[in-house]
Amino acid sequence: MQPARRTDANQKQAEVWNGAGGRAWVEGQALLDHMYQPVVDAIFAACPPAIGDRVLDVGCGTGAVTIAYARYLDTGPACVGVDFSFPMIEAARARSEREKINAHFIQADAQVYPFEEASFDLLVSRFGVMFFDDPVRAFSNLRRAAKPNAKACFAVWRGPADNAFMRDAELAAAPFLPDAPAPDPGAPGRFALSDRDKIEVILSNSGWGGIDVLYADIPSSLPLRHLDYMFTSFGPIGGAFRQLNKESQAQLVETVRPVFSKNVIGEEVHFTAGCWIILAHASHSL
Repeated sequence: MQPARRTDANQKQAEVWNGAGGRAWVEGQALLDHMYQPVVDAIFAACPPAIGDRVLDVGCGTGAVTIAYARYLDTGPACVGVDFSFPMIEAARARSEREKINAHFIQADAQVYPFEEASFDLLVSRFGVMFFDDPVRAFSNLRRAAKPNAKACFAVWRGPADNAFMRDAELAAAPFLPDAPAPDPGAPGRFALSDRDKIEVILSNSGWGGIDVLYADIPSSLPLRHLDYMFTSFGPIGGAFRQLNKESQAQLVETVRPVFSKNVIGEEVHFTAGCWIILAHASHSL
C-alpha cells in the first residue's frame, strides 16, 4: 500500500512525519506508549466512552489511543484512527491486526479529509492536534465529522516553561543545533496550542461549544536504560543527532545526559508532562 496523495495542506509537517520523524516514532513505539500511558489515562478519565460510541482518534500515530478505546468498547462500531504519517499508520494497522482489535486506520490529513458527516460520538487525541497549518479549518472539519452533542477530548502540551524535561535538554543541546530556527509558538508543532486563550478562540470559531481547557500536570516516567535513546531519537535533538558525525553524537550525549540527573530515581527517569486537557461539545450547527 502506498501513501495517500498529498493535498496542499500541512505539506511541511507531512514531510517530517512521513520521513525520519515518523520512522523514529514507529521504532520507539513501545517506549513512547509507556511514557505517555498516564496521558491516555487522563483522557479516559476526562472523557470515558459510552457503549456503542463511534470514536475518532485524531493524529493517532501508531495507534495507542485508538487501540485503548477499541479494547474498552470491545464490540460495536470500529474505532477509527487518522494520521498523515504513512509509516505510523502502517504500524498501527499491523498492531491492531496482530492484537485482533476492532479498529480502522486512515492515512490522511485530518484537516481536509472528507469524513462522513455527523458520524462520530467521541473525538480524542493524545498530542495529535497541534500540527495543523490552519487550525480553524481543521477543527471545523472535525466538527463536521461529529454527531450532534458529540464530545471531544484532546491532550496537548503546554509551553516549554511547563515542560522542563524538554526545555532543559534542548537548552543543553543548543551548541549542537546552530541552524535550528527560533521557536515560533504560532507555527504547527508541539507547542502550537500552548496558549489557553488561543485554544478557546480556535474551537469557538470552528463550531465547538462547551469548551473547557483543564490544566494537567501528569506524572510520567521511562526506564533509565532508555534515556539516551529517548533524547537522541525524538524532537529537535533527535533531528539534529541524526545529522551529526559519531564524535559529535557522543559529545551531545555526554552534554545532555546530566540534565536529567535530578529526575532519576533508582532505575527510572521521572518527569512531569505539562498538558492541557481540552474538552468540547458539538453543541451547535456550523
